[in-house]
Amino acid sequence: MRARAPRAVADLLATAVPQLRDRLLEFEIRRAWSAVVGTDVARRARPQSLAAGCLTVVADNSPWLQELTLRSGELTERLRGRFAHVTSLRFVLGALEAPEAAPRERARPAVPLDAAARRAIDKAASAIPDETLAAAARRLLTKAWRYPPDRGAVR
Repeated sequence: MRARAPRAVADLLATAVPQLRDRLLEFEIRRAWSAVVGTDVARRARPQSLAAGCLTVVADNSPWLQELTLRSGELTERLRGRFAHVTSLRFVLGALEAPEAAPRERARPAVPLDAAARRAIDKAASAIPDETLAAAARRLLTKAWRYPPDRGAVR
């Protein structure tokens, strides 16, 4: 028996559930949008939906809507080069959805301050003659001491 080459899960899903094909393609287009059209366009316009080869793109203001309309041939060719199913573009005016946020880092627990650390912070802040600035420096030093960037670093 000959072993088959591995296949992407997206391909298997699209084969098993044909209705997912366009949705998966929309997802791929959204993921590659900035790389295909450039960062300037990606900041002001985002793909919304794909139906029968026509990609609907939302622009956030009228001047960009006009700019994109004038550049539609160029943008269509770029997208078609990467996604053969995209045959045309349709531009509409609307509010852009916020881009998906990257997962946040887990908050690091604070390091408790001992008496020696408090004395060192007070000594450093006391060198500043302006009380308001000294208090701000004290807060900043306390935070820096309690939340070090790398626990293994030597102070």
